[in-house]
Amino acid sequence: MELSIVIPAYMEEENLRLLLPRLKKVLDDAGLTYEILVVDTAAALDDTEGACRQAGAVHLRRAGGDSFGAAVRTGIAHTQGKYVCFMDADGSHGPEFITQMLHWREQFDVVVASRYVDGGHTENSPMLVLMSRMLNWTYAFFLNLNCQDVSNSFKLYRGEELRNIELKCDNFDIVEEILIRLARRTKQLRIKELPFTFKQRMFGKSKRNLFVFIFSYGVTLIRLLRIR
Repeated sequence: MELSIVIPAYMEEENLRLLLPRLKKVLDDAGLTYEILVVDTAAALDDTEGACRQAGAVHLRRAGGDSFGAAVRTGIAHTQGKYVCFMDADGSHGPEFITQMLHWREQFDVVVASRYVDGGHTENSPMLVLMSRMLNWTYAFFLNLNCQDVSNSFKLYRGEELRNIELKCDNFDIVEEILIRLARRTKQLRIKELPFTFKQRMFGKSKRNLFVFIFSYGVTLIRLLRIR
């Protein structure tokens, strides 16, 4: 299996019905062997399972609760691909960009669809962009990561390396945890950032709680600083 696509989903049926056919076409055109894993809530909250069945994607129930971290760990545990790409279910990550990421898969350990390198952009509000930039600078500086967009989940990893790390975070800070644990295991972690435009979600509301977001990232920074 060349590529595993992992999509955590929390009540994203409407978006997935549009996203999955686009994604499947991109991967078919690329001529790769692949799997699309959609990691749904532990119990059904909508017909995400039906959307997966219609598009030919693998539907999984997350284990260990309904947190984003649980979805990420569940997805990783079921991957078979030599490379693993995470993307959001809400349409903010255009699947067409995956082909650009795949171009660099052999030269780098992690390929990032980056909002904050030259040419990158995000459609979020100025306040959210400011907070995100501050967070990313703080993480990159204190954790000594050569990456300007640490918190963006749209990344391509080497599957074997990803499956060999133990992840503990439960919130969206698991995205940073992945990067720092890979960096601690692989000295001179090679990261490639490609300029990417982060779109607004297509339908529904964001699952991120601002206060939980800020608190969890602070706690995680302290925890990750202790990793050796």
